[in-house]
Amino acid sequence: MSGRILPLLPASLMVLALLIKLPKLRRDRDRPLNRTACALLAVGAPINFLATPSTIASVNRHTGVVNFSAPLVFGLCTVFSGLCVVLVLQWRGGPPAAVRRATRLTTALFGTATAAIVVLFVIGDAPVERLRDLDTYYATTPWIREMIVCFLVAHTLGTSALTWLSGKWLAVADRARRPLRTGLALIVVAGLMDLAYLAAKWASVVARWTGHDLVFLSTDVAPPLAGAAGLLLGAGFVVPLVGGSATWMAFSRYRRLRPLWKALRAVAATQGRTVPLAWWSPVGIRLIHRESVIDDGILALAGWFDPRVRSAAYEEARGRGMDEARAATVADAAVLAAACHRKAAAARGSLPGAAAIPEPYRLGRRPLTALADAFRTSDIVAAARDAARDTATAGTPGLNPDPVGA
Repeated sequence: MSGRILPLLPASLMVLALLIKLPKLRRDRDRPLNRTACALLAVGAPINFLATPSTIASVNRHTGVVNFSAPLVFGLCTVFSGLCVVLVLQWRGGPPAAVRRATRLTTALFGTATAAIVVLFVIGDAPVERLRDLDTYYATTPWIREMIVCFLVAHTLGTSALTWLSGKWLAVADRARRPLRTGLALIVVAGLMDLAYLAAKWASVVARWTGHDLVFLSTDVAPPLAGAAGLLLGAGFVVPLVGGSATWMAFSRYRRLRPLWKALRAVAATQGRTVPLAWWSPVGIRLIHRESVIDDGILALAGWFDPRVRSAAYEEARGRGMDEARAATVADAAVLAAACHRKAAAARGSLPGAAAIPEPYRLGRRPLTALADAFRTSDIVAAARDAARDTATAGTPGLNPDPVGA
């Protein structure tokens, strides 16, 4: 059962990516990147399925041509390799003229290799059906031998170029674009596994040429590597497509805001404007709701923002080498963390020593996600939170518990 299901996993991922990409193709038909991506996914989806022994036997039987699956699978793999290289070239961008030249050269090389595979199969002679070891069985047969070499050379060049281009792009890609970087990393790993598959294939074929028997490399070692490479490659193309979608970006922002929302939701409820969500509410509505709760919480805490906390946190952040924007974000998060504890302690009546704030600090207009990240991860913010908790626990007699604007 697993032998039938596993080949469908890469195909399923590529079909999913194709379904995601098709609406963009309809809207932007003139963009070469969209056309190339859809062509690659359409070609790549059936390859692993067509390469299984049961499918090979079925295709041979229905076409009436012994080993018809060989040029079919080899040809599709070669086209797919070329499309992968073209996609990365267009995906990465650069001077349009240079991208067009590289695209035309790649198309010509891999198109020629695909045509050669078909022609060599037609003029060659492969009368015995081989479902798992055609490349080693016919490694010394005239013309079929050349077909096998043509496929291996084209596939090796394509995978090497794809892996190199993706790795080079990954090294310089913006770290903020996580879906893109994740996709590129998956493609690089898939490329390395595919190169291991090709090494096993080359070793078994060359061994046959020299009179040795390493067929197990082709029949037992190479197929799992090819399956894993196909699965990772499919995931590598799906992740940037899904991760770059508006829905995923909204969900990512919604998830990153959770620490701030969790800290402020009780405070926001005192404003009396929090509206409950239905379980079926879409992520876009949930994001707006979460942002509104955070805004209401910040508004409710406005009178508790101590500029002294902000100043101390800012100086500490700058002293650690943070730039001005990052230091300001950390300082504002520290102010929020301290204010949460001060207001909560005052509400419980356990803050007899709350220091008066003659002129509460007003938070700057920081991105909420950056504020939430600092709120969750910064040890400077944690120190401000602990200091506010200690003050609430110990108390300082003689200080005013009601800050201005509370």
